[in-house]
Amino acid sequence: MKPLRLAPLLLCLPTALLADPVDRDSALKLSDTLISANRQVEDRTQSSTANTVFTRDDIDRLQPSSVTDLLTRVPGVQVSRTGGRGSLPGIFIRGTKSAQSLVLVDGVRIANTSSGDSGLQFLNIDQVERVEVLRGSRSAIYGSDAIGGVIQIFTRRADKPGLQARLHLGAGSNQTWQRDVGLSGGNDQTRFNLSAGLEESAGIDATTTSYPANGDHDAYRNKSFNLNLSHVVSDALELGVNLLDNRGRSEYDNPPFDASQPYYDFNLSSVGTYADAQLSDAWHSRLELGHSENRDTRHDPLQPSEFNTYRDAVNWHNDFSLNERNNLIVGGDWYQDRLHTSSPLNEDSRWNRAAFIQHRYKGEQFSTELGVRRDQNQQFGSQNSWSASLTLPVNLSNDLLLSYTEGFRAPTFNDLYFPGYSNRDLKPESSKSYELQWRSQLSETTRLEASLYRTDLQNAIVLDSNYIPQNVGSARINGFEASLHQQWFGWQSSLGLSLIDPRDRESGHTLERRARRTLSLDLDRQFDRLGLGASWQAVSSSYADADNTRTLSGYGLLGLRSSWNLSDEIRLELKAENLLDKTYSRAQYSYGSGFADYREEGRTWLLGVTWTPAL
Repeated sequence: MKPLRLAPLLLCLPTALLADPVDRDSALKLSDTLISANRQVEDRTQSSTANTVFTRDDIDRLQPSSVTDLLTRVPGVQVSRTGGRGSLPGIFIRGTKSAQSLVLVDGVRIANTSSGDSGLQFLNIDQVERVEVLRGSRSAIYGSDAIGGVIQIFTRRADKPGLQARLHLGAGSNQTWQRDVGLSGGNDQTRFNLSAGLEESAGIDATTTSYPANGDHDAYRNKSFNLNLSHVVSDALELGVNLLDNRGRSEYDNPPFDASQPYYDFNLSSVGTYADAQLSDAWHSRLELGHSENRDTRHDPLQPSEFNTYRDAVNWHNDFSLNERNNLIVGGDWYQDRLHTSSPLNEDSRWNRAAFIQHRYKGEQFSTELGVRRDQNQQFGSQNSWSASLTLPVNLSNDLLLSYTEGFRAPTFNDLYFPGYSNRDLKPESSKSYELQWRSQLSETTRLEASLYRTDLQNAIVLDSNYIPQNVGSARINGFEASLHQQWFGWQSSLGLSLIDPRDRESGHTLERRARRTLSLDLDRQFDRLGLGASWQAVSSSYADADNTRTLSGYGLLGLRSSWNLSDEIRLELKAENLLDKTYSRAQYSYGSGFADYREEGRTWLLGVTWTPAL
């Protein structure tokens, strides 16, 4: 079922009872709102889930090179790359692996169904309006994959009525070039944003000790396109469409084999349509239809492959305000995954349908949240996910939150059907999490948020000695994380700390590629037209393998950035990353009979200019 075939349904919503809808586009510009936790606009501090929000203003100030670079600033999130730009990252939220966290673009799932990777490394940061990161399971709202948390990227929106154009050019180390152009605007009824970009880099040699054919630099090229269009049909009905497309080529090394300069062509795209309506004073409804594609074609003389994921989805979300203290969320999901691969599978499609309900009570002495979701999957049957939370206001400035959440992840198509290396009897991975949060507004300019949590994983899918996936693993992850945001003497600071103890319960070993301690610090200040900033990231050592026999050393990275508004239309940016030129690695690879570290970029710099002409 193609989402565009269902688009006429958006026009069938009744308009006779409509009142004022929630202006979601305006909420995307605000740092104190949250959308992803319950699929509706709410105050960020009122959500029961630990969360971090980056607005477009934050992105412009921090000048991250990619979405994955931005995520390293989130307490409890670790990013483990395998080289330079475009290389495959491992994204670990609270010690869980990449496939155990859900990634959305404008509400649409984008992960592939072969390995579970999302392709976040391909998203153009210039086309991102907002990033929301939820830490902790949200399977009661989203179903499969949301064990560790949820990452949602919202693509760029218009800033104000009228036409606004922007042109960004950047040049930097490793022959990196950035070219981005955009046009946005509209009026009170219709708003749009149109963006296109091209990023190229000669890259670095990602491997150290390897065969001669792998000794070249691994180049990267990405062409991106983004369109957002919304129209207010009446005072209370809004229709819209969001479109994102990233495609290009990424070179890589294949150390176990003496291959000749392998590379892969990628295409990551999503399209979503929606109808947002206030059907009465107490009933807000949103219908979303989405389609995503995650395609990967590898050109490797020894290991050529093709894995293309196609997904269609429908979501209907309803928010009922029963009275001043009680709120009810009721909704349903349906999506179908299809996989086309060069290695034919016994099954190449499956559907999932689900219904969920959540009740929220807000009182003076306490607040509660209780939700449940039931998923019915064509392959593994049914799964229930529960969540519950209790909020206790200590005083006007301090809140304590207690929560219990359940999560699960369905096996991928590769786990179930890949010829010779699969297991059709696999069960979904499941989790139970317990969390205590403390949120404190220490002063008007200082806010502290801290979490103490435990996650128990069951039926973890691991590979046996014959590389056959089995439900044999279980793990427990204990952790503490804290974030401190403060303004002092004109400086804006953000400090994030995470301490985790992620262990395999069968062997007692620490889970691989998870550092026990991480720290990030950002300092920024604006001096009239001049902006200055610095970042510090510290990561402790970790193990490169499940048996804890190989170690990845800890490291610290220093970055500096500056911006200068030459005029109201022209802005210059200059940044230097890994200023101390530290040698470090976040993953290892095998070659012959040994192992070696993947290389990361050393000291790099990037100079950019942004022109926003008056039209």
